[in-house]
Amino acid sequence: MADAGVAVEAPSDDDLAELEAALAADQAAPPAGGHDALDIDTADHGPTWHDFVDGWDLFRDPILAGGVVGLVLGFLSVYVVLRRMVFVSASVTQAAGFGVAASFYLAVRLGLAFDPIWGATAMSLAVAAVVAPDPRRLGFTREMVLGLVFALCAGGAVLASARIPQEAHDVQAILFGTAVVVDGDDLRRLLISGGAVLSLHLWWFRGFTFASFDPLTARVQGLPVRLLDLALVGSLAVVVGEAARTLGALPAFALSTLPGVAVVQLARGPLIVPFAVAAIFGALAGAGGYVVAFFLELPVGATQAVLAALIAVIATLGASLVGLALRRRGGRRGS
Repeated sequence: MADAGVAVEAPSDDDLAELEAALAADQAAPPAGGHDALDIDTADHGPTWHDFVDGWDLFRDPILAGGVVGLVLGFLSVYVVLRRMVFVSASVTQAAGFGVAASFYLAVRLGLAFDPIWGATAMSLAVAAVVAPDPRRLGFTREMVLGLVFALCAGGAVLASARIPQEAHDVQAILFGTAVVVDGDDLRRLLISGGAVLSLHLWWFRGFTFASFDPLTARVQGLPVRLLDLALVGSLAVVVGEAARTLGALPAFALSTLPGVAVVQLARGPLIVPFAVAAIFGALAGAGGYVVAFFLELPVGATQAVLAALIAVIATLGASLVGLALRRRGGRRGS
């Protein structure tokens, strides 16, 4: 508002005309680059291949970790599927998640420094020791024991997370998998444990398969079937424990079951072939899931699990189509 007694000169018509002309000329003039002022491309095109190559030093370890976990768990997944051990795998995986949450709880609440990877491995081995023996001597079925263990571990993980809200995000990240960065020590432990387990199973391959698919004859032949069963569940527990801390419990469970589902529908030939194909499928889901998650900006663990599921679905559909084609061809020859 103007002060009292001070005259304010209104702009003349000529001044207003000049101002309007200047505004009109400014709006009509094209911006630098020759594009319309409102035609501004602000869309986010997401990560590019150039970004991926530039960050390879950062992405190399998690991709390698996913590939190693998928390779070993994919190999073991054939046993898990054919021996109907899916609930064993689920219970061991959930136990690994509970071991991680319990490690955080001990560190925060009691001040006990305990590496989560050892907590995951210890709980996985403990559950493996519980579910491996035949529970019928105690009046239980295997399904009863697995249900009890799964419920206790799942509930324990949630309760431990609730008591340490400041670490809840880290616990959830490990349970569901967000392996954006993998520590070098974790990768080395994963390579050592995965290599040891895979070497053991290749060395005792005939014994493991004989005891798994024909245990009665294996006992007659003098094979230590119970020891081989314990070694199978124990090796699964070791790799799942390492994988749960490195990648997350969700992708660990997916990679320990879904490659076997895919290969049972697809692979034929000598007995080693399904195991080799399942290992390849698992490695593809573990490593490829990280790459897909990077370009689509998705959670890593969930992407690895979904990619493993897609491989199983595609293998099932492919096997069904091939079987249908063979049946039609056989029908035409018969007619």
